[in-house]
Amino acid sequence: MPLVTSKQLLEDARQERYAVGAFNANNMEMVQAIIEAAEEESAPVIVQISEGAVRYAGLEYCAAMVSAGARLAAVPVVLHLDHGASFESNMRALRAGYSSLMFDGSSLTYEENIAVTSLVARAAHAAGVPVEAELGQVPMVRDRASAEQVQQAMTDPEGVAEFVRRAGCDSLAIAVGSVHHMQEREAELEQQRIRACSAASPVPLVLHGSSGVRHESVREAIENGICKINVGTYLSAGFTEVMRAESTRRASEIDPRKILMAARAEVKERVREKIRLFGSSGRAGGASPRNGYLPAVGFAAVE
Repeated sequence: MPLVTSKQLLEDARQERYAVGAFNANNMEMVQAIIEAAEEESAPVIVQISEGAVRYAGLEYCAAMVSAGARLAAVPVVLHLDHGASFESNMRALRAGYSSLMFDGSSLTYEENIAVTSLVARAAHAAGVPVEAELGQVPMVRDRASAEQVQQAMTDPEGVAEFVRRAGCDSLAIAVGSVHHMQEREAELEQQRIRACSAASPVPLVLHGSSGVRHESVREAIENGICKINVGTYLSAGFTEVMRAESTRRASEIDPRKILMAARAEVKERVREKIRLFGSSGRAGGASPRNGYLPAVGFAAVE
């Protein structure tokens, strides 16, 4: 089916208490692995393209790969811009046919975050595309944030309702104890904070930095209101680990496809693991434009 927006997928997840997996892809093999795993699990899926992936592969190349995979798939596939750093980068993604956007204003002041998010949302909504925002800040592991710093950067539930109302976003990423780029699965989320944010938020909530969060904590977070869960580091680590191992094992191999196929298979199994953890297996059965899974209009389709 054609690319769909994330709006109805996340609303359904919120109502039924599961989470939609949002998986970062950096190349064709990762895109294939993500969509194939989702199909085999009959799960809706979000393929995320970060600003780093855009710099590596190109905005249009990424859009074309995911769009092609979506057309061949029988499950709903969303093409999402992950951590869009500016109004301009979001508009470029909108023009390229992305069906979901994110403006990450977490490094800005509260008022600046609202101001830019609202501009992105107004433009995106005119094209039928939803927008994710971030309130609070999920730190990077490379910044070596202390426990106190992680705590200070967490989302204040008391500001959630006003932020969503003024920013006009369709989903909200909250900071509740996870850290980006963690490779060890040892983080615990603040479940009481998640419950408070969920009670205050009129839109679905998003968890970033899930690769380093214990599975039990992820499951509890879903019960408490998390509807979209981002997975990036866990997939990239698996891909590169297998690439290294296969390159060593096949030292005389000159066909890169034989090495890449093994790495793709590893990513596929890791995606499958997360889809099952999130409870989204079997949730794609009724997905169709007639049931509310609407394709984005987008500038690319209009022009």
